[in-house]
Amino acid sequence: MMDQLANTHPLLPDVVVVSALLLAALLAYWVADRFLVTALRRFARRTTHTWDDALIDHHVASRLAQLVPAFIIYIGIDTLPRVNAGLEQVILNVTSAYMILIITFTLTAILGAANAIYEQTPGARQRPIKGFVQLVQLIIWIIGLILFIAALIDRSPVILLSGFGAATAVLMLVFKDTILSLVASVQLNAQDMVHVGDWIEMPQFGADGDVIDVQLHTVKVQNWDKTITTIPTHRLISDSFRNWRGMSQSGGRRIKRSLHLDASTVHFLSQEEIQHCRRFALLQEYLAGKDSELAEYNRELSQQNVDATVNQRRLTNIGTFRAYAYEYLKSHPSIHKGMTLMVRQLPPGPEGIPIELYCFTNTTVWSEYEGIQADIFDHLLSIVPEFGLRLYQQPSGADFARL
Repeated sequence: MMDQLANTHPLLPDVVVVSALLLAALLAYWVADRFLVTALRRFARRTTHTWDDALIDHHVASRLAQLVPAFIIYIGIDTLPRVNAGLEQVILNVTSAYMILIITFTLTAILGAANAIYEQTPGARQRPIKGFVQLVQLIIWIIGLILFIAALIDRSPVILLSGFGAATAVLMLVFKDTILSLVASVQLNAQDMVHVGDWIEMPQFGADGDVIDVQLHTVKVQNWDKTITTIPTHRLISDSFRNWRGMSQSGGRRIKRSLHLDASTVHFLSQEEIQHCRRFALLQEYLAGKDSELAEYNRELSQQNVDATVNQRRLTNIGTFRAYAYEYLKSHPSIHKGMTLMVRQLPPGPEGIPIELYCFTNTTVWSEYEGIQADIFDHLLSIVPEFGLRLYQQPSGADFARL
């Protein structure tokens, strides 16, 4: 009967045999995916290790299960009778190409799982390897694509590679960004310029926040408003950016802000004002030292034939306030004592005389830092009038209304 059908429909036996083989392959895949892969997933969830969870999450087991039907077709096509030689070769080529494709998927999935396992180690934030993993995955995909095409057309891969020599310039143009990103990734890792968790600032891209991902082609930055900025990796080498990691690691964050005093309120302190300043505990040591220093200078001055009223040294309200601000910062519990601390007077300008506070808090947490800075300036702004000084500010409508 099969001979009669073969004579009537020459392709029918081949179709029946191939259909049976495909059905057997699909059945084998269903068994492998339904039972073996499911069993592996349950086993991985019950273990205390994390590497097996990473393999499952990256679908390594599922990719391997997809090889089962290809193996059955590849082996079974030679054992079954009545298959046309041309059709058999086509099936073998397609099956080989499919197996190469699945193996490529599997290898890239294993690399992705390896990167996920590495990211759970303590040193992963300082030395990320995601960019290198993506580079290896790209190379695997290029090799896999060449082998896939070679298997599909039943030709040697060497023949395909020989044709790439003439297309080198085109390939370099196509993969220009990839090459630049590769070089940039090597430099970023070798010089430890940036890694996940760093706070970087790159105004030309509108980036100001924490680095959340470093890849081969891009670096993702989560800004403070929770938006995501994507920066090409090679731009971190060609352009300048600010990395605040040093500040975070130092344990202190800088305060650099000025109080602008009205120059017309600066004067020498009278004896009544000096006695008034002696009430401040923070100025006791300063005033005692200044009394001795000025008395010694003025005593030597009195022995000279000069006018003491204009040549003698006296305390000023701005100098005393500057000393008070310095002692206040020294005694403040939230100011870092092991880092630079000074109160300096900057050159006078159209907005008065700047008294700059330069110090560091003992925390790098943004909200805490802002609270400490605000508390310090709240106090100093309020105590300025005690020294006979006045803050400078531009006239407002209320000022003109009093004229």
